[in-house]
Amino acid sequence: MMIIDLEPGDPRLTADLLPVLLELRPHLTEELFLAIVAEAHGQGLRFTAAYDADGRCVGAAGWRIVVNTAAVRSLYVDDLVTAAASRSSGVGRELLAHLEQHARAAGCTALTLESGTQRTDAHRFYFRERMAVTTFGFAKPIG
Repeated sequence: MMIIDLEPGDPRLTADLLPVLLELRPHLTEELFLAIVAEAHGQGLRFTAAYDADGRCVGAAGWRIVVNTAAVRSLYVDDLVTAAASRSSGVGRELLAHLEQHARAAGCTALTLESGTQRTDAHRFYFRERMAVTTFGFAKPIG
């Protein structure tokens, strides 16, 4: 498996990573995704893609380093998805390990993410990866 951090403007963002990301975020269009990348890169958003031996993108991660009063410095995972056809093959584990390396290099105290309450398969994966439920996330729709 090959894991690559992609920069804004890299055509692999839309050609390779976006189709995998759409499995988790079906509301995205290419136009909306590119607008988010353009704005959020300045807020620290980065994307990482996992490729199998045949050169197919089989995993995607969106992440950023966050500095706040709660965790001081953490690597926050916005998106973590393995293509359905490649699940249970180690892609998620490899992506998480890659992100942990980024977190250590950046002096982070934790790697954090939020997961929808309905995503029970993902929760089992996070528990296997020795992640703990440490907070509740709350949201209030605006508009």
